[in-house]
Amino acid sequence: MRRTLLALACCLALPAFAHDPAPVVIGANPTWTQPVAPHVVYGNTYFVGTKGLSAILITSPQGHVLIDAPYVSNAKLIEANIRTLGFRVEDIKLILNTHPHHDHAGAIAQLSKDSGAPVRATAKGAAAMRVGGRYAEDPQYDPTDKPYPKVDAIGDIVDGSVVRVGPLTLTAHITPGHTPGGTAWTWQSCEGASCKNIAFADSLYAFKADGYRFSDHPAYVAEYRKTFDRVAALPCDLLITPHPEQGEGKTCKTYADAGRERLDDVLAKEAAK
Repeated sequence: MRRTLLALACCLALPAFAHDPAPVVIGANPTWTQPVAPHVVYGNTYFVGTKGLSAILITSPQGHVLIDAPYVSNAKLIEANIRTLGFRVEDIKLILNTHPHHDHAGAIAQLSKDSGAPVRATAKGAAAMRVGGRYAEDPQYDPTDKPYPKVDAIGDIVDGSVVRVGPLTLTAHITPGHTPGGTAWTWQSCEGASCKNIAFADSLYAFKADGYRFSDHPAYVAEYRKTFDRVAALPCDLLITPHPEQGEGKTCKTYADAGRERLDDVLAKEAAK
């Protein structure tokens, strides 16, 4: 079995699931709900998302950690993927998040309900999930967007927070920019004596709602620039990104460089207007 997310393009599709209507999301595309076979990333780290959206399960005999449950209509698909791998949804003991947009957090409420697992995030990430993603500080905030199911998230994650489930240890790296509460997560997974540092880096690209100007928020831009440096320096033998295609062929450094170039381009276009 291929060991990286580059295998997504050739994975066998699972049978289609009947989906409930989902909130309209700007930029939504068919790959966000397109099934792919769940598969190992490395060791005890598994991909359980869709072709265009990552959901990552890290497993242990004492319980599992799920990072992201993207798109409300994908809840049944994610749960089926977990069971296909031979794991129980009820054994998920903690749910984490990279950022609280619908395409990465929309199914968290359902996964939390079905597993009984608490949800932990940064203060701003949790605040956004508690209102269904309609968070006014977000550069992509649009008051006309429909909320996803609200999540009773705990907002206790700060930079350097270490979370544990049994033998699993994951470290939070605060990466604001794409959203105010963005977070990268790092951990180790092993195959026998061979261990790799895995980084699930948050989205880095500068997108915005109509009327928002990054150049009107210099303090936010300054924090955004620090995010690129943090991501470039992550322990990162294997890179995972919320949209798999954004990380294909990249290291954490080249992924950060691409995000930096995107922000610079957006700022230059704002200055030219």
